[in-house]
Amino acid sequence: PQPDLILLDIMMPEMDGFETIKRLKSNENTANIPVIFVTGLQESHDEEKGLKLGAADYIRKPVREAIAISRINTHITIKKQRQRLEELALTDQLTGLYNRHYLLEVAEHKVASSKRHKQPLSLMMVDVDHFKQVNDNHGHPAGDQVLSDLGEFLRAQHRKEDLVAVRFGGEEFVILLENCNLEQATKRAEQIRADIETLHPAGLDISASIGVAELHSEENNFKSLLSRADKAVYKAKFDGRNCVRINDGM
Repeated sequence: PQPDLILLDIMMPEMDGFETIKRLKSNENTANIPVIFVTGLQESHDEEKGLKLGAADYIRKPVREAIAISRINTHITIKKQRQRLEELALTDQLTGLYNRHYLLEVAEHKVASSKRHKQPLSLMMVDVDHFKQVNDNHGHPAGDQVLSDLGEFLRAQHRKEDLVAVRFGGEEFVILLENCNLEQATKRAEQIRADIETLHPAGLDISASIGVAELHSEENNFKSLLSRADKAVYKAKFDGRNCVRINDGM
């Protein structure tokens, strides 16, 4: 696991603190870890240089323990608050799943990666059947519980590399499956459909219509793939709901 914060001296053998923070800030894996310089250098231009390089704070030696602890706690709190804000911006608050904005942003990268590496990419759209009736007959709290339970179930069904169970519309979830062809995705969709029948979220009998599509070699964007999966969902609804339909055309 990554540290919450790094305490860094400037005067160090082989590589000084200024060069160290440059490398930390240039690496996306460590760029957001707050760095506090703790150093015996007293000149103001050293402090200014450290802050310009991205340091969160600058503590001069000799260190007063109470002040150092207070500043460290402050920057850890700020970091955690920023992380929480980022999570709220990218996730659906009801289900905890990634939201539409995150899906559209990341999916294009996954499409490009699929085409570059010539690996299959499939999309599954899961639409809760008769969801309006759930809200009308049992109340919105029950409807919210259905979506929350389904979101948790769908997230648990998929691999780490998949863009897992993104709640797309009021009662729709989108699942982007890396290195998964149409046949494999359809089998997974059918298993999910059968499992949802036995799930009973919020204690209710719920079913889902699922549309599946695989990225074609001529397809260059995610919206086209999404549109085809959406059409497959409409076909599933037309065919009586609680079934899986595919869209393998352009």
